Amino acid sequence: MSNQNVTGFMLVLGICALVGAGLVVFNKDASLKGSAEDAVIAEATAEYGQRLLRETTVYLGPDQPNPAMRFSGNRLDCASCHLDTGTEPGTLSLLETSTKYPRFSGRDGGERDLRDRINGCMQRSMNGKPLDRDSVEMIAMEKYIVELGQQFAMMSEVKIEADEPPLFEEPDRRANSEAGLLVYREKCQVCHGIDGMGLKESSDIARGYLFPPLWGPDSYNNGAGMNRVLTAARFIKARMPLGQPDLSDDEAYDVSAYINSQPRPEKSNLEVDYPELFRKPVDSPYPPMLIPFPRSSTNTDLSSLSGIFTPASNSRGLLSNLGEFAVISILCNSCCKEITT
Repeated sequence: MSNQNVTGFMLVLGICALVGAGLVVFNKDASLKGSAEDAVIAEATAEYGQRLLRETTVYLGPDQPNPAMRFSGNRLDCASCHLDTGTEPGTLSLLETSTKYPRFSGRDGGERDLRDRINGCMQRSMNGKPLDRDSVEMIAMEKYIVELGQQFAMMSEVKIEADEPPLFEEPDRRANSEAGLLVYREKCQVCHGIDGMGLKESSDIARGYLFPPLWGPDSYNNGAGMNRVLTAARFIKARMPLGQPDLSDDEAYDVSAYINSQPRPEKSNLEVDYPELFRKPVDSPYPPMLIPFPRSSTNTDLSSLSGIFTPASNSRGLLSNLGEFAVISILCNSCCKEITT
């Protein structure tokens, strides 16, 4: 037997021994990426966790050859929003995420840990279903994010400084989606497409997108944080266009309203979010609301009301500036009073 054959034989024996011992499992079809070299052994390691964030649609997406591994409902990657798999300081970085959990979630109405937060993204941004809390994939992603936090603690002040424009400041006016369309055409469509459907990585949709879709069936659903006008505007102002973020506050505000006025998947049971409604953010786009909205024959849905809040109200999750219909909520230490003005 030649040395090459001996080496190959020993490699096969080694892998079989590991699988037989239950230490590792294969969960990714090599043909999905077109090469046996791309086959990955799924272990609960930070390295595997990083790959899951970078190539979410390949490992956990709707085209995964193993039906049991189809957790995300669209073809986005976690890295579509968490740039450079969360390693870049600044907006939506994951460098400090592990230090922020467990913490109270107003949306869930209780304390949530990092695994809960990951599953929140799976069900909203990824429009999918939750991972098993004790699965290899969940533990791997958690380990990766925790490891990023450990790296962050050792980074110098120069390295942790975000290279971003000044923070977004909400304009004191209603967002204008028509103006946002003009911004989109000038600044966004070259990457995300004239129809907002993104730029595919290749002809094989299973490989996902080079530039992600911003609406449509492969985008985040209406329960995702990015579907909030102010949240999206902060991200857009900080990060877009990619590599050269140069939008003004007004441009980021309006293009956010335009993007989030487009059709996208709908999450079920959104009415159970924010059991204490006074905690609901002012830009949350779905009912129920603490404060009643005005209704008329030309104003019958929440999407048409994007941007009717003021900067002073944002930090407390309150809505104002509704003219003669305004209802201003004033939060006290233990109660919430509504004053109609």
